[in-house]
Parts: sequence; C-alpha cells; structure tokens
Amino acid sequence: MIGYVTIGVADMAKASAFYGPLLAEVGAGELISMDRIKFYGTGPDQAMLAICTPFDEESANCGNGNMVAIPGGDRAGVDRLYKKAIELGATDDGEPGERMPVFYGAYVRDLDGNKLCFYEMKM
Repeated sequence: MIGYVTIGVADMAKASAFYGPLLAEVGAGELISMDRIKFYGTGPDQAMLAICTPFDEESANCGNGNMVAIPGGDRAGVDRLYKKAIELGATDDGEPGERMPVFYGAYVRDLDGNKLCFYEMKM
C-alpha cells in the first residue's frame, strides 16, 4: 500500500550517517541516491524510506503528528533499533514497552526532530 515515505533533513551527510546504520538493523540499504534525496529499503518493490533536503530550499521541519513506524520484527528487535538510534544521536521520545496488549513500541526523534517508532504488533 505504501511505496515510500519522505522526511526532510537539514544535513544529508549527518542524516545518512544516522539512517544508513539504523536501517541496516532491519536489512535495509541505500537503494537510490541523488544530490538531495536517498531512498532506503530492501527492494524497489517494497516500502521505502527517503530522506531529503526540501525541494523548496526552505528549512526542514517536522510535521506535528507525523511519524514513521519501522517494524522491529519482535520485542528484541524493537529494543535493538531503539538502542541503535540512541547510539546514533537520536533522542528518547518513549522507551521500549508494551503500549497495549497487541503493541510493543519505542519512540525516538532523529537528528532533525522527526519522530520514529519501532514496533512489534500481534493481532
């Protein structure tokens, strides 16, 4: 259903140093790279995450209520992604934990303040 999600970043080099190692934890790599945008994923036919400097050349900023959720696979995976993001300079926005009986999640803000969620959901 989702092809890709794009989030704005202020510094492509810093954002790449954050997202490259972080998304490698879930088997994703850089698929497409151009001057102002990079796409990460496991393949072009799968959902991707893109980071970019804004096309309008205005400063990157976070949308209130916007968030990118990245499946952790299981609780250990959620914990691993959270820890890796913090190591890479993210700030805590909700430590790993059960949020409801079917949802285990952790929340961080990336280097530009974009909100990320790492989760496991069992229905």
